[in-house]
Amino acid sequence: MRILLSNDDGYQAPGLLRLAATLSKLAEITVLASDRNCNGASNSISLRTPLYIIQHKPGLLWR
Repeated sequence: MRILLSNDDGYQAPGLLRLAATLSKLAEITVLASDRNCNGASNSISLRTPLYIIQHKPGLLWR
């Protein structure tokens, strides 16, 4: 089973890390999150600033 976790509090948010660590015992986890807290940015639009993706090694954040 695969589970996708996403949030707008950043990839190092304590709740996201705890959830990922717990669920990683049951399934393959993929986390898709911003590099910083972006609360309230859900109505924003990126026209001039490019979006970048940084992939971390599997399990790096919650060992």
